[in-house]
Amino acid sequence: MISYFKISIQLFSYFSIACIGVSATAAKVDFRKEIAPILETNCVSCHSGESPEGDFNLTTKALANETSYDSAIVAESPAESSIYSLTILDRTDDQLMPPLHAGGPLPKASTELLRQWIAEGADWPEGMTLTAKPKPAGSFVSADDFDLVKKIHAKIVAQAKAEAGKPQDYAKVIPLTEIEFHMVATPGGEFLMGSPAGEELRHADEGPQTKVKVDPFWIGKYEVTWDEYEPFMITQIDRRKDGGRIDYDAQKHTITDAISQPTPPYTEMSFGMGQHGYPAISMTQHAANKYCQWLSAQTGHFYRLPTEAEWEFACRAGTSTAYSFGDDPDQLKQYGWFYDNANEKYQKVGLKKPNPWGLHDMHGNVMEWTADQYLPDYFEKIKDHANNPYIKPVTLYPRTARGGGWDDDPDRLRSAARRGSDPSWKQQDPQLPKSVWYHTNATQLGFRIVRPVEVPSPEEMYFYWNSARDVY
Repeated sequence: MISYFKISIQLFSYFSIACIGVSATAAKVDFRKEIAPILETNCVSCHSGESPEGDFNLTTKALANETSYDSAIVAESPAESSIYSLTILDRTDDQLMPPLHAGGPLPKASTELLRQWIAEGADWPEGMTLTAKPKPAGSFVSADDFDLVKKIHAKIVAQAKAEAGKPQDYAKVIPLTEIEFHMVATPGGEFLMGSPAGEELRHADEGPQTKVKVDPFWIGKYEVTWDEYEPFMITQIDRRKDGGRIDYDAQKHTITDAISQPTPPYTEMSFGMGQHGYPAISMTQHAANKYCQWLSAQTGHFYRLPTEAEWEFACRAGTSTAYSFGDDPDQLKQYGWFYDNANEKYQKVGLKKPNPWGLHDMHGNVMEWTADQYLPDYFEKIKDHANNPYIKPVTLYPRTARGGGWDDDPDRLRSAARRGSDPSWKQQDPQLPKSVWYHTNATQLGFRIVRPVEVPSPEEMYFYWNSARDVY
């Protein structure tokens, strides 16, 4: 008589063998249903026609294997196949496919399908031709896309040609609001960035000092005020969470209308500290970036946040001391608002003495966004790339702020002092998910704008204005 125990063991063995058999014969990736849609909606629009980008035509298997990409598709070797390896690069890499401005990087599920398809032999049905197809509805959640950036870029290039000449200080009026703002021309050049090892109250992330070169640019004479920022922040338009107009229509709206703007704040964002003439505060870096795009679309000049190197170059204004006025923190009350003299709130811009280049409130009042990802070892990263250094953001936190604010001690207001953003700056945000526009707990955070003399490419513009868009 066979025991119940022996029968159970036999059944378990049969079941295990059956499962192994099923696993061994699992269906391969289906090119028609799983791979073709990925390629047709993300790649073929650029890699087809008589002049495909990079001379890489992806419409047929034969053309894909005849292009300048010798290793576009290497059967059974995903790592050697650029059609896969370029899709898993860092989001800031110039070789990423599709690039950030075209909807990249691909979702992990899509790159895994590509990897598996190639590993299984890269089967491509004979005679099958791929054609470019639009992305599914909802893939682009805003009208604020790369086509818009190209239109703004064209306007900026045309105006730059018309205004060619030696850069000079200027004041302009924002067309939609008639609010004036002021820009100061800086000469560019080399300077010693960071603080020397012996500087009093120095922090470890401020060196080692590195000789850095920056190209000429204009920078805001003052921090961006509520007068300038609030008309961008508060509109009477119904918007999605990403800030795009719900009623957006490319046929009747302007390029400025197409730019994402903040959804209404859930609290009064000056927190009673004052508005007219006071610095705007508590915006995310994304919100500050979008303000720059909004301003650029109206004025025909390219505005963005300063890089860390540009900010420190402008703050120092040719000096090499702890502050732009010297090393003595006892003089700080003449140049900036901080814990000792700010009365627990920010103050109107421009009331304190400027630095040697005429820039106000570089020390204190509100700390200011820069365009960079914050890295404790920043100087190690830029030592071989010290010409216009810029640490492209990869993650949402931390990103760098400079200058110190009204609630800080003097050490935070030094020219070399650095600070990284933190999720706690959104602690009181009641929204789920958290707002892309507001840092409610960062009441000493603002920004000022920069305009480089050299107009960048549309791709560069897109990244500066959208560096946080796809990581929220």
